Amino acid sequence: MLSSSVQHPRGRDWLVFALVPIFFSSNLVFGRGIADEVSPFLTAFIRWAGSTLLIAPFLYHDWPRVAASFRHNKALWCGIGFTNIVICGGVVYWSLTLTTASNATLIYTTSPLLIILFERLFAGRHVAGRELAGILIALVGVIIIVLRGNFGALLELSFNPGDLGMLVASVAFAIYSILLRQPAARTVAPLSLFGLVALTGSVLLLPLAIGELVYGGLLPHTGSAWSKLAGLILFASLASFIGFQHTVRVFGPAMAGTAMYLMSPASIVMAVIFLGETFQAYHAQGFVLVLGGVMLATIRPYRS
Repeated sequence: MLSSSVQHPRGRDWLVFALVPIFFSSNLVFGRGIADEVSPFLTAFIRWAGSTLLIAPFLYHDWPRVAASFRHNKALWCGIGFTNIVICGGVVYWSLTLTTASNATLIYTTSPLLIILFERLFAGRHVAGRELAGILIALVGVIIIVLRGNFGALLELSFNPGDLGMLVASVAFAIYSILLRQPAARTVAPLSLFGLVALTGSVLLLPLAIGELVYGGLLPHTGSAWSKLAGLILFASLASFIGFQHTVRVFGPAMAGTAMYLMSPASIVMAVIFLGETFQAYHAQGFVLVLGGVMLATIRPYRS
């Protein structure tokens, strides 16, 4: 297990801190970029099966403990694999065939707020006024993004299915985050945990990937497609996980968590540069409201 003690950061530690939100953001950018080349659930399966193969030596070394944990907590690990890999993998990539990476990022950013709500509903957690205000502010931002600034869409009930799919993924990621806090999940070392989740999710994705293939799903057949899949495996999966664990160890959980607030601007900038997306006025409005609401609700006030 990683040490919980905070180390004195050096230059390379700050570099990793800056790269973490870029690594996380690359998932949506690569996912949107590959949308027309590989089918979504096939993309998710290749990504996580590839990640499992790369992490296999660590998983093998810790296999007795990992196997025992899975054997005694099958429902927990399947729930973690389903929410994080199937929904936040396959459903996200399906959504990206219908919406932009910019929209997807801003909607996905609401996950920390949903964690607060779920803990209130299912664990009796007290929600402070500051947190409630942040949730409401961010909700307005999400509505602006989903409606693309056109409130007439409410009357027409006209929504982009991809945006709604990202809302489902945001809910799933919040559930996944809560499941990870269960005592049984904490008994597995970080790299082994990553490998177990990737392996479990890959097995759950396999029938969906085969179904896509049977019904004419797109397989990677160009260098461009394979390079994007490599980016999903190396950067969006392995580098993001290892980098985040490093920032937690060096800077502490609270400071490491603030790096995630940089995910929204990083994703939007990358989408504009690499995907040619246009930054619209409703993006700016939604960005200010969503990010402001999330920060208001999740950043703990300083106490001397």
